[in-house]
Amino acid sequence: MTDSSEATVEFGAAQARLAYAQGLAKAIEQNTGIKTEAQSYANAAALKRDDVDFAIIDGVCYASNLTGRLLATPLRHPLKPRRPVTSRTPSLQLEGVTLHNLAGLDVRIPLGRLVVVTGVSGSGKSTLARDVLYTNLRRFLAGGGPLTGLRGLRGVQPLSRVLEVDQTPIGRTPRSCPATYVGFWDDIRRVYAGSDEARIRGYSASRFSFNTAGGRCTDCEGQGQRTIEMSFLPDVKVLCDRCGGRRFDQQTLEVHWRGRSAAEVLAMNVEEALEFFAAHARVRRPLTLLRDVGLGYLTLGQPSPTLSGGEAQRIKLVTELARLAALKPGRATVAHTLYVLDEPTVGLHMADVERLAGVLQRLVDAGNTVVMVEHNLDLMAQADWIIDLGPEAGARGGRIVAAGSPAQIAARHGRSHTGAALAPFLRERAD
Repeated sequence: MTDSSEATVEFGAAQARLAYAQGLAKAIEQNTGIKTEAQSYANAAALKRDDVDFAIIDGVCYASNLTGRLLATPLRHPLKPRRPVTSRTPSLQLEGVTLHNLAGLDVRIPLGRLVVVTGVSGSGKSTLARDVLYTNLRRFLAGGGPLTGLRGLRGVQPLSRVLEVDQTPIGRTPRSCPATYVGFWDDIRRVYAGSDEARIRGYSASRFSFNTAGGRCTDCEGQGQRTIEMSFLPDVKVLCDRCGGRRFDQQTLEVHWRGRSAAEVLAMNVEEALEFFAAHARVRRPLTLLRDVGLGYLTLGQPSPTLSGGEAQRIKLVTELARLAALKPGRATVAHTLYVLDEPTVGLHMADVERLAGVLQRLVDAGNTVVMVEHNLDLMAQADWIIDLGPEAGARGGRIVAAGSPAQIAARHGRSHTGAALAPFLRERAD
């Protein structure tokens, strides 16, 4: 009798989910004209259409948004064909790595590839990527010095630069913002200096800088806000009384280009600025990159202290991509850079992880090397080469469990915790 009752309840719940999905489908068609097909599953209902997904999971409806789309149709792998790694692939060789729990490792890092360092927490990933690889490369490329935590370092010759792209702030003061950090504010200043009003007044591009005197507000010195020191409490920041947060003096604000002042441009978000500067390629390119990494909502003048760690990290990546995009056709390629990242997906939405993967692939396509520590399976599946440390943490870790392509790591699922998680993931997400 009990089994029959439970079956009736389960059937009733499934019918209710389906009825809810059908009702939602009808409402969507009435309001948008989009026709969808209602479906019901064991714990979810969904509305399916070629280009729209509405998911109802555990009683929560994700209707026509990124979360719903990615829950219904997760990212497929790989996004692009993997770059092969053979015995002839140029590589860095770290010999006798001995630091913390790493004991005498010989590590190969293929150059011109997307390399992911994996393993359980405490297995030695950050020690290898940051304390050994980044520290010694930076010292070597700066002119040399004693090696730290390893016996030998070979294969460095192709590299000209090493850069750690972390989540630290891009600046400490409100004068630092996306437009100045990426560098396109210089081009915008030149646009304003070329306007008729600026020429009549004799203003140069420096007039539209809020980092130097001459055109910025004298009270807040271009910060747009003032700091009030409190004796026994944290300092309080308030809008500048003179400029009202607009950073510039009144004379500078009177200069307009296409009906907007420089302060109004700083208040635009990336999407608005893309349309406003559509005819200016030098401004449009970095703005397009910011949009491509999911930062289209940021304002050009957003103070850097208000940016999250993930936003700051993506702005740094955009700066690197903008540097590559600025190369003129036929000019020699930019120096080979090795980028080091430590868990860049922390705090990112699924959609942002997808965008991040695309950015990292573009850096490698430009002839660079990316080495990152990561636990995210989506980024592991995008890798050309994985170095899996372990098998456990602390004294029971610090060894190379496996090294190879994602498929090769998955094949070691009997020995590798990463392989055990990656094997079913690759089967489900194979493109």
